[in-house]
Amino acid sequence: MAPAGKASAFYREENSWFCNAGLPSDITITVDGADFHLHKFPLLSKSGKIAKSLEESQSGHGGTFTMTLEDFPGGPDTFLLAAKFCYGIRVEFTARNIIMVYCAADYLDMTDEYGEDNLLSRSESFFHKNVLRNWKDCIMALQSSQPMLKRAVELQIISKCLNAVSMMVCTDPSLFGWPMMMYGSLQSPGGSILWNGINTGARIRSSESDWWFEDISYLSIYLFERLIQTMEARGIRHENLAGAIMYYARKYLPGLGRWQGGRSTKTRTVASFSMTPAAVDQKVLLESIVKLLPAKKGKSFCRFVLGLLRVALILGVNDTCQDSLERRIGMQLDFATLDNLLIPSYSDSDTLYNTDCVERIIHHFTTLGSSAASFSPSPFDLEPSPSSGPLKKVAKLVDSYIAEVASDVNLKPGKIRVLAEALPDSSRSLHDGLYRAFDIYFKAHPWLPEKEKEQLCNILDFQKLSIDACAHASQNERLPLRVTLQVLFFEQLQLRTALAGCLHVLDAETAPTGPTNMPIDMAGQIIQRDGWVSVVRENQVLKVDMERMRSRVGELEEEFSKMKQEMKRLTKSHSSLSSSHFVARRMGCNLVSRSPDAQSDVVNSTGPSPRASIERVRPSHHSRHRKSPSLF
Repeated sequence: MAPAGKASAFYREENSWFCNAGLPSDITITVDGADFHLHKFPLLSKSGKIAKSLEESQSGHGGTFTMTLEDFPGGPDTFLLAAKFCYGIRVEFTARNIIMVYCAADYLDMTDEYGEDNLLSRSESFFHKNVLRNWKDCIMALQSSQPMLKRAVELQIISKCLNAVSMMVCTDPSLFGWPMMMYGSLQSPGGSILWNGINTGARIRSSESDWWFEDISYLSIYLFERLIQTMEARGIRHENLAGAIMYYARKYLPGLGRWQGGRSTKTRTVASFSMTPAAVDQKVLLESIVKLLPAKKGKSFCRFVLGLLRVALILGVNDTCQDSLERRIGMQLDFATLDNLLIPSYSDSDTLYNTDCVERIIHHFTTLGSSAASFSPSPFDLEPSPSSGPLKKVAKLVDSYIAEVASDVNLKPGKIRVLAEALPDSSRSLHDGLYRAFDIYFKAHPWLPEKEKEQLCNILDFQKLSIDACAHASQNERLPLRVTLQVLFFEQLQLRTALAGCLHVLDAETAPTGPTNMPIDMAGQIIQRDGWVSVVRENQVLKVDMERMRSRVGELEEEFSKMKQEMKRLTKSHSSLSSSHFVARRMGCNLVSRSPDAQSDVVNSTGPSPRASIERVRPSHHSRHRKSPSLF
């Protein structure tokens, strides 16, 4: 091949490099299969490693000396830069090659001992004065350090970059132009974006606390993990660290975005900061991210961890990682929602949902409690936990979860029982949600034996059922007969208790004012549920009216039977006038003489019975109470 250029004085032929110095080569150095045919003197004057190798070889034959550089940082391209420097050719340092040159100079021992202002001191000076003071250069240097990461870590180059990046994150970016410096020539002195030299007036947003999320997402998982640990040690807020972790995970775990809503990732499109995303192993990435998650809780963070658990089950992570995710979810289960908790069964299980996983999460909640501290208000989590208490909220969530999975025909009654009994009895003030879940399960499993139905219903506390639930249960044909009788018994018991409390309250209202020995909260203790007092009062009034009506109807029926018997006697005697006076005297009435036609009208007018008359009256009397159905 022809020389690459006269200015470089180096040219390549196939897999060999030559220096166009006008002298024959007397040393050949092999780097990763590439041969460099060079001269001893320029190399010996700059590199201590090559000088020591020549000295140890004691080559006195005057022939060509050959040596191989194993595991050379940066490969042939970086060695070419070092060789050019030895020949006095100007080498350009950039953020992308500075770490490789730095490591190569250290590998070749190109210190000032072998030449003033040698490659190691030059690269170190550029690294400290240029790279560590610029956000863009730090990120680019870190990303380009992957091929020689081990040596860069040993030289503490990585730690210096990470400390510089974490320091810039802690600093207000508007004070130093971060991250606007990454836009280079596309930024005007006033901070606006330029297009072909024209001020567009659009300003780069740098005041947000998440301005650095996208930039650090280009790092490998190892560097990202070390950066988060460095930031945490520096005291950066856990809210910001969690936001960066969530951003990084969503970028490299595409399946995670299916269960994450409300936040979309922002991507930079400026060409001056074009970087390729890191190549990561999703399984390794997820296991590493779990270790970085802060021991905090929040609504958005809980949804994110639940999404991680779903991806973990798909990828088949190790048991330690899965257990850590389940523990973190358990510590903040009061922030979870039903949609996020419905984790499908990705294994060969017959059930639709992974109820075993949810069972372990509930166990962690009851064991660890809500021990994690909440995030302080942040852009991605502003909704605190409700004041009703984590335990009661989780109980409602579990009841809803059981009701949702109960329609699965392959779900065993033992699993329903375990989920229902996972929380203590004090977590549920009402058992309506649990009753609804059982009813759905019984409807989806009509073949379930009565014994297993009774075992599930034994979990229910019928005294904690509302009025509507009791009414529904008393007419539910899917419940065992024994359970239905228990519901009716407790319904009557509650009604009697409420009636006693109502009468006690009424007596207290009608009693004269004065000192009383009844405790203030006695009525609240007797009447356990809202609505019972009003129902009892209305039904008490209705019951009294019905009793009065029944007694009146009985009296009228008795009078009617007597009149009917007298009329039969009159019909048999065939004495119309005397019989009429006789009946009138027996009944205590004075009859006026009338014509036979009028008398027949009187007899016929007695046709309708008193019960029929009362039945016509009862609807109008009943209409006053039709809004309050009788429970008696």
